[in-house]
Amino acid sequence: MVSYLIKRLVWAGVLMIIISFVTFMLFFIAPADVPLGYQGSRGTTNIATQFQNTRQPLPVAYLHFLWGIVRHGQLGQSFSDGQPVTYKLEQALPVTASLVIGGALLWTLLALMIGVLSALRPRSLIDRAGMVFILLGISIHPITLGLTLSYLFGVKLQWTPIAGYCNLRHPQGGCGGAVQWATHMILPWIAFSFLFAALYARMIRASVLETLNEDYVRTARAKGAGGSRILCNHVLRNALLPVVTMLGMDIGLAFAGALFIEEVFSLPGIGQTMAQALTRRDMPVIMGVVLVVSVAVVVANTIVDVLYSVIDPRVLVTSSQPRRRRRLEARESRRPAIGVRQSPTT
Repeated sequence: MVSYLIKRLVWAGVLMIIISFVTFMLFFIAPADVPLGYQGSRGTTNIATQFQNTRQPLPVAYLHFLWGIVRHGQLGQSFSDGQPVTYKLEQALPVTASLVIGGALLWTLLALMIGVLSALRPRSLIDRAGMVFILLGISIHPITLGLTLSYLFGVKLQWTPIAGYCNLRHPQGGCGGAVQWATHMILPWIAFSFLFAALYARMIRASVLETLNEDYVRTARAKGAGGSRILCNHVLRNALLPVVTMLGMDIGLAFAGALFIEEVFSLPGIGQTMAQALTRRDMPVIMGVVLVVSVAVVVANTIVDVLYSVIDPRVLVTSSQPRRRRRLEARESRRPAIGVRQSPTT
């Protein structure tokens, strides 16, 4: 387990370096006059002069850029207002992280509940209600759902705020704390997780139905194992494997979909920051957002890989098989062949 974890961390680090190099190269070769008309308060006119790479080759400029990130945590300054890009990301990242993590937990819980209940009672009223939920989740766009929820629960019933964000730790302007933070985020979580919950519920239902017909489940029933024990130890353990795999793949889609929800509910997150930077052609902010989102996706996939190995220990055995096979082949190659007489050494 330790060797597998170290291997995944090393690969994650290598992948982050590759992503940072490719991203920097794309912006390095971009035309120098892209952000003209948006001079910052310090007179910055293009990304080349900002990272001091006009007189340096690409590898040297990238090393300076990487050293600035590692040593000082700098990603340059915004063309529009001259503020550090890291400051903008520090303000926006907690908002998007709250939306994505909370939405992922919500859609996973909803999908598990609906998918398992539908699979355990096929063609029943619960199963039909679950199919209706799946159909609605796939059909309704998150923007339409968000506007509907905002009008119904925010305007008509006045149960929740219509828009805005409250800081979880540090109250600002009388708005903050866990209660107000959750109150402002409940509608964005529902609108954000509705589509994913429908997709995952359908997948879990199909996976549980397939697992219930496996031979080892029938053997466990024949041995007298209880229904809850079979469900927890045999069915869910195997049915969750595709869910964990898709969860890692959908993190990138979740960050992309967060833009719509942030626009509907006026959340000052990464998506809204990216939209404003694209409108203003603010290249340092765009590059910073791309790097942060890419790193977040790599970290999320690494965590999912570790969770997958915990759920299915066969992954650890499979990953160590090539190394064991090489050791055995090397050991066998040093042994003399049976029935072949070795010539005496002089």
